[in-house]
Amino acid sequence: MSRAGDWAIGAGMAAILLVTALSRQHAATDLAPLGYALLVAGGLALAAHRRAPVVVLAAAGLSALGYQAIGLDVPALAYLFAVFAAFRAGRRLVAVAATVVMLATLPFALLVAHELTVGAAFTQARDVLQLAWLVAAGAAGEAVRQAERRADEAERTREETARRRADEERLHIARELHDSLTHQISVIKVQAEVAVHLAGKRGEEVPEPLLAIRDAGREAARELRATLEALRDDDTSPPRGLSDVPELVRRARSTGLETTLTIEGEHDDVPAAVQRTAYRIVQESLTNVARHARAASASVHIGYRSGAVVIRVDDDGTATPDAAPVPGVGLLGMRERVTALGGSLVAAPRGEGGFTVRAELPVDRAS
Repeated sequence: MSRAGDWAIGAGMAAILLVTALSRQHAATDLAPLGYALLVAGGLALAAHRRAPVVVLAAAGLSALGYQAIGLDVPALAYLFAVFAAFRAGRRLVAVAATVVMLATLPFALLVAHELTVGAAFTQARDVLQLAWLVAAGAAGEAVRQAERRADEAERTREETARRRADEERLHIARELHDSLTHQISVIKVQAEVAVHLAGKRGEEVPEPLLAIRDAGREAARELRATLEALRDDDTSPPRGLSDVPELVRRARSTGLETTLTIEGEHDDVPAAVQRTAYRIVQESLTNVARHARAASASVHIGYRSGAVVIRVDDDGTATPDAAPVPGVGLLGMRERVTALGGSLVAAPRGEGGFTVRAELPVDRAS
């Protein structure tokens, strides 16, 4: 409900209390105008019941005590609504404590205004603020609070489900694009480049259509790589690169795996796509070593060559050449990333025992 609606509640309650007071007979007193002012103030205070329920509870309670002490015999309707608002806001203990104080002090306010016995004052107090209505107001507030909480949880669940489905669909599209286009585009590009190379080697003039096919293949491969990266990127973490590999090695060491890192060559202007793929290859390789290889040591080698970055991760685990590895999701993911960049990947047991992952990522073609 808008703030205008809250003000309408406050104004409506103030009007109800004022009309009720004016329609009843009261003992003449010079403080009557103050009593009417307290009635209106207690009603208008309800306009802030969402923003400050505890303050509104106190204001409505003091207002009721004040105008009852002055001699205005009007039910404490504003206080009942304030109890409802406090329970709705989850301030149950405060509302209960305030109500106990209210029930204990209201008879004394009536004693001040009327010539009553103590028993009569308590009886009249029950008429002004009936316990059944207090319980009903609290129960209604709690019921509304629970309903609103369930509605919020349902909305949040719907948003999370929609986001998860969107992520799954995005990854499905990426896989479909990769499976259906990457291989064909790579074949077209490679065949065109080979034809251009052979024509140049024989000293023949390269036909313009062949050059156009080669250039179009390169551009299509670049566009496809960019599309796949965008589809796979879930924006949940900052992009990682080659500068983050030492941290991977440090974490591997902290698990008890003796890990070394060797970096050779200069690495100026390595494209972000190549850096992300290199990082993921090292990450997945070290993860596989820790989970499956039962290795005591691993080595990570990164070599920067002219036009390429070479990543190699070796371990001394239990893999042997006569036991072919079963490709898992990690290896398939690595192969997809490398193929999308136009590179090559070898993942196989080593002759001397253990496992090796070697990837060569072209730099100039991925720029």
